[in-house]
Amino acid sequence: MYKRVTLLAGAAALAFGTAASAQTKWDLPTAYPASNFHVENLTNFVKDVDSLSGGKLKITLHNNASLYKAPEIKRAVQGNQAQAGEILLSNFANEDPVYELDGLPFLASGYQASYKLYQAQKPYLEKKLASQGMILLYAVAWPPQGIFANKELRQIKDMAGLKWRAYSPVTAKIAELVGAQPVTVQQAELSQAMATGVIDSYMSSGSTGYDTKTFEYIKKFYDTQAWLPKNAIIVNKRAFDALEPAAQEALKKAAAQAEERGWKLSEEKNKWYLEQLQKNGMEIVKPTPELREGLGAIGKRMLDDWLKKAGADGQAMIDAYRKQ
Repeated sequence: MYKRVTLLAGAAALAFGTAASAQTKWDLPTAYPASNFHVENLTNFVKDVDSLSGGKLKITLHNNASLYKAPEIKRAVQGNQAQAGEILLSNFANEDPVYELDGLPFLASGYQASYKLYQAQKPYLEKKLASQGMILLYAVAWPPQGIFANKELRQIKDMAGLKWRAYSPVTAKIAELVGAQPVTVQQAELSQAMATGVIDSYMSSGSTGYDTKTFEYIKKFYDTQAWLPKNAIIVNKRAFDALEPAAQEALKKAAAQAEERGWKLSEEKNKWYLEQLQKNGMEIVKPTPELREGLGAIGKRMLDDWLKKAGADGQAMIDAYRKQ
């Protein structure tokens, strides 16, 4: 009898251990606060993964740069310190031209054009991430980018001397071309940088302006709709390969749902964000033709420079985009 109880207890422990080991836990860091629409979308993504995998894959979401700061997330995923993560693609423009593409001003200004650009970029983006040991799960565009500044900007030369927040190589390059003073500030430190006068202007979306209460410091938003940068959710390939096939499929299905939901949410929230900025005292300014012309010329120059760096793959992406 004693032996039988012992055997049964051992079998139960083994069964419990097997069930426990079947559940996988991942960390997913993002640099943005819980109120941001990307994080709202991610929260639903995490729930969908849990549901679709039958609880086999549990992802813990770490928002507001609480686990890793924005520039550190890609490396953390690449090294499997975090199994998945959210990155702003243009933050890594210095690594490879493919990461810079959606940050080129006035190449793709609206949601429809931006989505077409994504389709042209996607195979090359997946190839680059694969070479670095990662997989693209999905990507979602930010609302169109405009300029936050207190100064009246009627033409490009009016931007000279601005203390300009640079959060990526692309925004740093724009500062260089317009004669502004670039200061590297990530979103989690943006409010403090404005409050202390470290910066007095920056280029981003209405979403960032709302999340950081930019209206408390800056009173004009020039709605240039310059570009729609994308956030991508990436996963470590070894971590993905270690999942059971059913969990892999659950992850891919949840990602497809999140991508579709995220693009719709971005477009819906764009109008809402601008309304909120206005309600809080910010003036939404339509750019003058002179300012648009000057910014357009910068966009053309940056595209020409990008094509020189990107070579045949770059030209293929642009050709694929323009043929759609």
